[in-house]
Amino acid sequence: MRFLRELFQKNFSTLLTLFLLVAVPLLGSGALLGLLYERPELLTHLGLGQAVLYFAVVALTMAFALTPTTFVAIATGYYFGWAGLPGMVVAYALAAALGYELALRLDHGKLRGFLGHFPKAGAVLDELQQQSWSLIVLTRLSPVLPFALMTFVLALVQVPRRRFLLASVAGMLPRSLFFFWLGTQAQDVLALLRNPDQGVLSKAVLLGLVAASLFGLFFVFNHALQRALRRAAAPETDKIQP
Repeated sequence: MRFLRELFQKNFSTLLTLFLLVAVPLLGSGALLGLLYERPELLTHLGLGQAVLYFAVVALTMAFALTPTTFVAIATGYYFGWAGLPGMVVAYALAAALGYELALRLDHGKLRGFLGHFPKAGAVLDELQQQSWSLIVLTRLSPVLPFALMTFVLALVQVPRRRFLLASVAGMLPRSLFFFWLGTQAQDVLALLRNPDQGVLSKAVLLGLVAASLFGLFFVFNHALQRALRRAAAPETDKIQP
């Protein structure tokens, strides 16, 4: 109880932001569906400048959790075709960078500093930093883990910035390419946006991505925990040696 009380007292703004990053995408999804329903021609026949503006806007909306990355991939594939893939990748990278900087400025290292008062938690975080490439890729691989929320959490773990950006793009590509492909094949984009996992193939791919992400993350966290416990036990062993 004391741990939870101090956690909320000293990190209320950070925890509130985490909550909003879970809730806001649900509202953003509904708003996007409503907009495309009212104006289905909105993203058709865009010029170069308008396309650049589109990718800049979706980078901002993804960074601030206003639109889920799944929606962006489907909509971009549907309206732009494969010509829009480079723009989508750049938008993802920009969204990740913006979210990372936002998290650092909101938290100012408070949560990491607070957990540092608990030796085991601090040791586990240190180990996760050493395995940050795998941690980021596996986190991004899952289509059920919100993009903006995971960006915020990974920034709080203080993974290196350059590694974070490269691993984020690498981890996002498998699921993003799949949803992008679904968008290029869609006959009714609104139906697909409402239910992205329709069809046997979609369900199988999504299940495979979620399973790979969960099992991989379990292995990474378990490995980090075991190494942290061994490190914590080592000084005690040294003390009892004659």
